[in-house]
Amino acid sequence: MATAPSQLLPPVVMTIAASDPTGGAGVQADILTLASMGCHPLSVITALTIQDTGGVEDVLPIDADWVADQARALLEDMPISAFKLGMLGSAETVSVIAEILADYPDIPLVLDPVLASGRGDALADDETVSAMIELLLPQTTILTPNTLEARRLALDEEIDDDDPDAPECARRLVATGCEFVLVTGTHANTAQVINTLYNDAGVVRSDAWDRLPGSYHGSGCTLASAIAANLANGLDIADAVRDAQDYTWQALMAGFRPGMGQFIPDRFFWARNNEGQEDA
Repeated sequence: MATAPSQLLPPVVMTIAASDPTGGAGVQADILTLASMGCHPLSVITALTIQDTGGVEDVLPIDADWVADQARALLEDMPISAFKLGMLGSAETVSVIAEILADYPDIPLVLDPVLASGRGDALADDETVSAMIELLLPQTTILTPNTLEARRLALDEEIDDDDPDAPECARRLVATGCEFVLVTGTHANTAQVINTLYNDAGVVRSDAWDRLPGSYHGSGCTLASAIAANLANGLDIADAVRDAQDYTWQALMAGFRPGMGQFIPDRFFWARNNEGQEDA
C-alpha cells in the first residue's frame, strides 16, 4: 500500500550562480552541499561556462531578464529559508537580483563574491564588482571573501591605502551595509588556514584549520552553501559559520582528483566508507 509523502518539508534554499560542468564549483557544488546538509536546493543559472578541473575557458552570461524570471517563478511557488549567491555574470544581472532580494529582507543572504577562478581567470569585471558593492552588500547577511576578494571589494571605495589588511577590509565591507564578513585564509601564506568572522563590533570568532595539501576546486562555494544550509536549519550566525567550516574541511580532506587539474571536495564524505580505498 502506497504511503503519502512526508509533510515535514526540508528547508528550501535558493542558489543563484553559474553552472560548472565539472560539478566542482558553481551551482552544481551548491546543490551537492545543500542536499548533503538536509536542504532542498533551488537553482537559478546566471551563466554557462566552458571549463574543466584545470580552469575556466569561456563564460556565457545568461540574459538578466531570464535570470530574474527563473528566480521569480520559483519564489512565487515555494517559500525559501535562505539565499546563496555565487558568480553573477554581469552588472545587469546583479541589478535584477538586487531588485528581487529587496522583496525578501527577512531571508538570510549569503554572498560568495566569485571574482576569479582558482587559477586566476577573471570572472567579474569592474562594473560588476561596483554593482555588487552598491546593490548587494547592503542586503547581505554574510559575505565570504578570501583575502584577495576582500581587498578588491574594499579598494573599490577609492581609499588611498592600496594594501589594507584583513581587519581593515572587513571594516570597510561592513560599512557598506552587510552584517557579517567572513574573511577566509586559503590564499594567505600561513601554516594554518585562519578564517575570521567580523561584524560592526570587530571580530566575532576566528578559527584555524590544518592546511591540506593540493589545490581544491569549489572550496569557497562549499563553505558559503554550507553556511546558507545552517542558517536555513535555524543556527545563529556564529554557529552556522563554525559548523560550515568543519563540514568544508572534512569535504576537502575527503576530496578526490577525477581529472588532470584540481581536487574536488567530496560533499557526501559522511555517506562513504573509505576503508580499503586508495587515496585520490
